[in-house]
Amino acid sequence: MKKIEAIIKPFKLDDVREALSEIGIAGMTATEVKGFGRQKGHTELYRGAEYVVDFLPKVKIEAVIGDDLVERAIEAITDAARTGKIGDGKIFVSDVSKVVRIRTGEEDMEAI
Repeated sequence: MKKIEAIIKPFKLDDVREALSEIGIAGMTATEVKGFGRQKGHTELYRGAEYVVDFLPKVKIEAVIGDDLVERAIEAITDAARTGKIGDGKIFVSDVSKVVRIRTGEEDMEAI
């Protein structure tokens, strides 16, 4: 099992959710987060004063999936989230050693 974490632009959330649903990934968690990478924020003007916005709004999507779906999930997220501009985001993949569904006690792939 693998855990996929994707940091994407907020307006791409629905596109990514639909793309993942199409390949059979139904469960995921989305969290509003703030961060920056190479963008390093930007400068805004508010009531005549200029200030730097270091952290930009992003959405973090997390899903635990079987090993067989990893490459398809990465491709689906990449295709759905890409705008071609700086700040499109990143995808992180890590190993998951155990999953337990609290309600039923099911474990691993049965719990996903």
